[in-house]
Amino acid sequence: MQSIYGKCPFATTQRVLQGKWAIVVLFQLSSGKKRFNQLEKSLPEITRTALTRQLRQLEEDKLIIRTVYPEVPPRVEYLLSPIGDKFKKVLDEIEIFGLDYIAQLIS
Repeated sequence: MQSIYGKCPFATTQRVLQGKWAIVVLFQLSSGKKRFNQLEKSLPEITRTALTRQLRQLEEDKLIIRTVYPEVPPRVEYLLSPIGDKFKKVLDEIEIFGLDYIAQLIS
């Protein structure tokens, strides 16, 4: 399987999910579209600049869709793209692994 970043699908996925917050932002959007302020409130550890950068990267990589509504003040919403929506299965598996890993550390 050829990818746009080379021949390895793992390297391609790693490249697309680069950034400290990529997976967490995708998780937040997995429940539906959100405005910037909603994302910012749900991720209090991230700076506004880092969130903006991560959203731009995910949009460039076609994992999310940014919609700007011609209103005053402007309203911007983010949601998973069709290919980003396919990532929900991976998020479910990451959650299962994370919970199992945490349980192992505690016991």
